[in-house]
Amino acid sequence: MKKYILILLIFLTTFSFAQENHSSFDTGEWFKFRIHYGWFTASYATLEVKNETLNGMPVHHIVGIGKSSGLLSAFFKVEDYYETYIDKKEVKPYRFIRKINEGGHTKNIEINFDHQKKEAFVIDKKHKTKNTFATKSNVQDMMSSFYFLRNNINVSSLKKGDEQFVNMFFDNENYLFKLRFLGRETIKTKVGKISCLKFRPYVQAERVFKEEESLTVWVSDDDNRMPVKIKADILVGSIEADLDAFKGLKHPFKIVID
Repeated sequence: MKKYILILLIFLTTFSFAQENHSSFDTGEWFKFRIHYGWFTASYATLEVKNETLNGMPVHHIVGIGKSSGLLSAFFKVEDYYETYIDKKEVKPYRFIRKINEGGHTKNIEINFDHQKKEAFVIDKKHKTKNTFATKSNVQDMMSSFYFLRNNINVSSLKKGDEQFVNMFFDNENYLFKLRFLGRETIKTKVGKISCLKFRPYVQAERVFKEEESLTVWVSDDDNRMPVKIKADILVGSIEADLDAFKGLKHPFKIVID
């Protein structure tokens, strides 16, 4: 269960998209999600955009937090923290932090990006190691990748089957992330029916996911492109994350009226 929750939180805190040359988010944006396996609530997660200065530069400080709740918390405690500091104009990462504790399985990693040198300086605070790795051009971290896409995908011209790619650096490796557009769909949520864009992120099929195409993501089909729902098919069923609450949207929010 701990791997299922972690992987879902990773994807939950990142999926949103918007029109080219258009800013869909700003300081003060906040989301809360309920992560559940059927009727059983496993965890809650929040995602917030803050205003901050890093090394003298104004940045968006984005913080994602996931914690176990209820019965799960009693026998398997989960506390996951993800942070990224991104340039406000270019949406590129300067620092990424991943600090997790899942039933005693812990990681505490900080990555600092040098875009001119195309390097990532990785500090593993748990194992007390420091290493430098080469990165690809226009590299993004796990969270900044999708804020970058959020401001650069031209949704108005999207056609079913269209794919997008991003160079991503995670922990100590470079990845080429791929995303496919599946079409449009209306989703029933706690706050009403929302018109959504439906995407499929491609993940490696290993011990958790059934196959490469096991994740599906729905985001609002408006200028906010906020994450609405995620479904992950796993070996023993499926786990879902649903939008539970939100505030601080940059653009007006619309629901579908029957």
